[in-house]
Amino acid sequence: MLRRRSLLVTDNCWSSTICEKKSIYPTSGRETGISFSDAKAGLEWFRRHPEVKWAQRLDKVYITVQLPDARDVKVNLEPEGSFTFSATAGAGNNTYELQMDLYDKVNKEASKINIGVRSIFCVVEKAEKGWWKKLLRGDGKAPHYVKVDWDKWVDEDDDGPGDLDLGGMDFSNFGNMGGDAMDDDFEDSDDEAGQAEKTENVQKTGDVQTTGEASSEEKTETSAST
Repeated sequence: MLRRRSLLVTDNCWSSTICEKKSIYPTSGRETGISFSDAKAGLEWFRRHPEVKWAQRLDKVYITVQLPDARDVKVNLEPEGSFTFSATAGAGNNTYELQMDLYDKVNKEASKINIGVRSIFCVVEKAEKGWWKKLLRGDGKAPHYVKVDWDKWVDEDDDGPGDLDLGGMDFSNFGNMGGDAMDDDFEDSDDEAGQAEKTENVQKTGDVQTTGEASSEEKTETSAST
């Protein structure tokens, strides 16, 4: 049974889905019985989250967002450790989102990201060297979609491999982009492609005109000789 708090909702419900799941059927203009915390938790329950894998070294954290064929990717990293992600994927063009508060502060300028076909891979530099107890701050349990990346993991006292071999991966620096910087890059690419197409069309038009002029000259010469 939900805790009841004073919350006035003028529409039938914020989300009919939340009401159905929680067996609440409020009437317009009446107290719904949904607290702000309950509503927030309900909305969070219905969001789609991609799987996140993580590993670390003394000076950095490796974060892999598993989302094949992601489109409209937007990733933002803030120095205090705020990591946000959104993208669309799948046949239904579904939206996937992440909003994570990392365990400690990070060096945004030195951090970098690679957007691949099957995943988005981030190398997040720590603001201060040291081993994190976990990926996310707070005392709560990590969300079910956040998992340890055992393929990249090393223990604090392990004398095994150091940094990963990232040869061949094309990275962009977080410090050179804002929240929509990737969209700007995509738009610039589209603009360049459009400009190239326009130039090609102009060249084709010029070739056609030149061919037409040459044909006219040949006809004139033929008429004169006749």
